[in-house]
Amino acid sequence: MDRRRNDNILHKNSDLVDQVPSSSSQLVDYLQQKFHHTSDLQIVSFSNLTLFFIGNQIDQNEFNLNVIGRLDGNITYTMESLNNAISVGDINTSNDMEQGVLSVLKGSVGIFIEELQEIVLIKIPANNHRSLSKPENESQVIGSQVGFNESLSTNVSLIRRALATPDLKNELYTIGKRTHTEVSILYIDGLASDDQISRIRKKLSSIDIDGLLDSAELNQLINDNSLSIFPQMLLTERPDRVCHGLLNGKIAVLVDGSPMAILSPLSFIEFFESKEDYNVRWPIASFIRLLRITAMFLSVFFTALYVAALTFHYEVIPQALLVPLGESRSRVPFPPLFEAILLEFIIELLREAGARLPTKVGQTMGIVGGIVIGTAAVQAGFTSNILIIIVALGALASFTTPSYTMGSLIRVIRFPLLFLAGFWGFYGIMFGFCVILIHLLRLSTLGSPYMAPFYPPRFSDWVDSIVRLPLRLTNKRSQLTRPQDQQKYNPDESN
Repeated sequence: MDRRRNDNILHKNSDLVDQVPSSSSQLVDYLQQKFHHTSDLQIVSFSNLTLFFIGNQIDQNEFNLNVIGRLDGNITYTMESLNNAISVGDINTSNDMEQGVLSVLKGSVGIFIEELQEIVLIKIPANNHRSLSKPENESQVIGSQVGFNESLSTNVSLIRRALATPDLKNELYTIGKRTHTEVSILYIDGLASDDQISRIRKKLSSIDIDGLLDSAELNQLINDNSLSIFPQMLLTERPDRVCHGLLNGKIAVLVDGSPMAILSPLSFIEFFESKEDYNVRWPIASFIRLLRITAMFLSVFFTALYVAALTFHYEVIPQALLVPLGESRSRVPFPPLFEAILLEFIIELLREAGARLPTKVGQTMGIVGGIVIGTAAVQAGFTSNILIIIVALGALASFTTPSYTMGSLIRVIRFPLLFLAGFWGFYGIMFGFCVILIHLLRLSTLGSPYMAPFYPPRFSDWVDSIVRLPLRLTNKRSQLTRPQDQQKYNPDESN
């Protein structure tokens, strides 16, 4: 895998350089063999020049206007006269054909001058990415309404526009033996931990893969524990959240072709935080965070507690609820475990179908399907009214999590807890909870404890964890990132 700075040209050892052919005929033969006679490779001879490019990878209008339209067939070109003729800003030269081929694949036009052992690379990629739009999966009411798109350069520029500081470093990597996907590491020099930066570099340098198409794939490859079901790095499509993380000493990783950025390190509790929490007053933000955390526990344990209570522990049910529960379950022929599994499975089917169908059809399918199936299931005696309410509340609670990956995790771990509750009651639920807690305590995120600031206890970070206290009290950066500069601002000089 090649590694380089964003503003430097990749240099190779002289013994590894694929030399430029000495004649146009040799160049044409080389290109035809290299590209396996593909139909979209175009080779144009012009005076003493040979132009080669992939037709659908370049901006045809700019090529016709500023490249081919400015060349004269009656002139024998030198490097100087070619630079004077072509009015395109991004022009480089190279004596390595391998680098030239990669540049052409990414939207450059290669120009071979017969008399020179170099090729000129003119970067005019086609503008085939979508325009900026609102984030689809992380909406917020107060704050920025711009999300990333699939262009790496556009995403980096969005971050640089918000963080106009020369301390923002951008290191460019190339990953994938066949895709040659560009990956950027962004961090603020003087804030981010050198050790954590080295860890990210080492993880990227050790990746040996044919192709990388999305940041979600890279996220799984660079996790501290790739076998864990819990996400250890945040996938976000919000530039403002990435900038907020960078200002707190975190490291961002962007992948060309993906609208999601990877932000790390991130503790477990931070997956229940949103950038909007800092755009509202602290009592409101604290209430919303507590609501999300309560909803997480409700979604994970509510149905399991119902199954355990009805199967083994009737004594914990208040007497006033015993009669309604008995009447509701009088026509249900299944045990509580099977009844709960059936409903949870139906809810997941509806959710997955609604997500895969077109937007308007998916919304209608979710609403109508839920009402029709729920009503029919109760009337047919497959389930009780009370369990439908419990399962619906659990499903609704899982949507309050700002992170999609954490929300999906909550959906999954409900099922093993349901089986434990059905076979061993409250003891099974407690066993499952202990297993999850022990696993969380053993996890790390880029070398930092995943359960920080609760384990190990770091009381100074509690002011911005489960609750968000006034900004005057959150003037220090979290110890999770091991920042070089821990002070964000002077609270004595702020109101």
